[in-house]
Amino acid sequence: PAKGKEGSVHSVSTPGDGVPVLQSLKHVCVAKHSLGQSGFGVITLNRPKTLNALSDALIRDVRAAIQHLEADKTVKAIVLTGAGRAFAAGADIKEMKDLNFHSAFMKDHIKAWEIVAECKIPTIAAVNGFALGGGCELAMMCDIIVASEKAKFGQPEILLGTIPGAGATQRLTHAVGKSKAMELILGGKMIDAKEAYRVGLVSTITKPEDLLATTFRIASNIAKMSRPVLILAKKAVLAAFNHPLDQGLQVERHIFHSTFGLKDQTEGMHAFAQKRKARFTDE
Repeated sequence: PAKGKEGSVHSVSTPGDGVPVLQSLKHVCVAKHSLGQSGFGVITLNRPKTLNALSDALIRDVRAAIQHLEADKTVKAIVLTGAGRAFAAGADIKEMKDLNFHSAFMKDHIKAWEIVAECKIPTIAAVNGFALGGGCELAMMCDIIVASEKAKFGQPEILLGTIPGAGATQRLTHAVGKSKAMELILGGKMIDAKEAYRVGLVSTITKPEDLLATTFRIASNIAKMSRPVLILAKKAVLAAFNHPLDQGLQVERHIFHSTFGLKDQTEGMHAFAQKRKARFTDE
């Protein structure tokens, strides 16, 4: 993805077939990597002077970028990363410091962030530096987190007299367990990439110079798969967060059975039986 002066824009695809037009975006850069008939998108948070602080305007740009990429049927995954020294160092405190209970409740600015968690296609966070507060929460909204050895994770909201508001009390607890989540949220300390990997917060650690190449390899592998099956598989895994085990298993079984209505399931199993590579058509 492009890095450089804040506000540079890299459009990705020609609108059509229901893909919304991507207007000029000031706070993110957007790119598309094509792999034959499919590919993956890359969204780069681009406020490096503020360590990619998550302002309302930046989140609006992220929302527009995700909607654009998700509507493009050739895009099968989205990589989210940050320009400069940070993935995102947290929410933009300047926009929050003067809120009272009523204004915070009525504005509910964090609701707009949910576009990341609600994205139907797989999302991968490539964390290049600081992922603190809302930045850590944004990474946890993604399906996979790949971290540079220089990455730092933390939930320092307690130091500001508040608590995480974009999911950390729930997602971090699911990822690392109650005790570690309590330590991080109640103490406000940061952990490095190695500890984040050890406790299960991230799936892969790379050298800083290899972060995007490693993440792109993961995205490229995902992009070879059937798009509808990717969406269904993601839905089944996320059911583990939203349902008790017996209900989650029912969701999985229902989704498994539903794949037998897809042409790609027929192609995949026939290709296996014929000892050839499957040629998925996303149908």
